[in-house]
Amino acid sequence: MRLVAISDLHLANAANRQALADLPAFPGDWLILGGDVAERFAHVRLAFIEACRRFDRVLWVPGNHELWSVPEMDDDAPPLAGQARYDALVALARAHGVLTPDDPYPVWDGPGGPCIVAPLFLHYDYSFRDAGVAREDVVPWARAAASVCADEMLLRPDPFGSNEAWCEARLRLTEDRLRALDPALPTVLVNHYPLRRDLIHIPRVPRFTPWCGTRRTEDWHRRFNAAVVVSGHLHTRRTDWRDGTRFEEVSLGYPRQWDPARGMAAYLREILPGPG
Repeated sequence: MRLVAISDLHLANAANRQALADLPAFPGDWLILGGDVAERFAHVRLAFIEACRRFDRVLWVPGNHELWSVPEMDDDAPPLAGQARYDALVALARAHGVLTPDDPYPVWDGPGGPCIVAPLFLHYDYSFRDAGVAREDVVPWARAAASVCADEMLLRPDPFGSNEAWCEARLRLTEDRLRALDPALPTVLVNHYPLRRDLIHIPRVPRFTPWCGTRRTEDWHRRFNAAVVVSGHLHTRRTDWRDGTRFEEVSLGYPRQWDPARGMAAYLREILPGPG
């Protein structure tokens, strides 16, 4: 019985969809889907169906790709955006029994527990930019290094008016929920974006950092008693430690970033009970 995690399935890619189809069942295990499952609802639905067939419980957090305002396949209707899109994704998850950031946090009672597993949706506010770069200069600064995130064209933060405002709203809501947790129980915090700036290691696109989280969460692993923090987004699988907390980046990524011959199962990261 394990709690495992993977993110950034990017199911628009046929090789990734095939790997999901080939994934064996893991009776008794829980699965965390850490965001960037896909851009279109049809592929997100596929992920939920296939994951729920293979795992006892599935939890999901959104990445930026799920929130892109892109049309559905064979559908001419205007794509949903912002909060309306997020709400529709939550409804889709719930229809398949998948837990979301808006649901009560479950308690993992298996090996390594008891532990509260908290899926989060916090978004980003550009504060992971380099010192000396003003907010209004982020896009041209990133463009000079070919690092502008496609969110600037595809992600609309309606009705908040800005990504910063949406991030602020999510931070306030989530902080209130986390403060209300039983302080005697450790947590597993799950967010698509890393909670700390010093966990970002992307030398090929060093100016991509503004789209990678918020400095407001730098100390959340301490404030909210995290045994483990799970994130994705960066496509740089690694384990780090800060203040006794284990940080796991659990991305699969695009087909060029993983070995299909190994299968998707090889990229499931064990969160609990964990290494050792």
